[in-house]
Amino acid sequence: MKKKEDLNRLKVVLAEKKCTNKWLAGKLNRDQATISKWCTNTAQPPLETLISISKLLNIDIKELINNHE
Repeated sequence: MKKKEDLNRLKVVLAEKKCTNKWLAGKLNRDQATISKWCTNTAQPPLETLISISKLLNIDIKELINNHE
C-alpha cells in the first residue's frame, strides 16, 4: 500500500501559531470539519483559500505547502 503524501502543512503551521481549527473555520466562514480535512490532508483547500490562510496567519504561502523535491 502506497503511503499518502501530505500536500499541505496546515496542521503544523496552526500549531506553530497557536491557532485552532475552530478559530480558522470562524475566520474563513467554513465548517470546522472542512478545516479538519485540510489538516489531515484528506482534502485540499483551493488556492484562493490558501492565500487567505497565509494572510490570516501572517506567513508566506510557501510555508503552507510541502516541498517534495
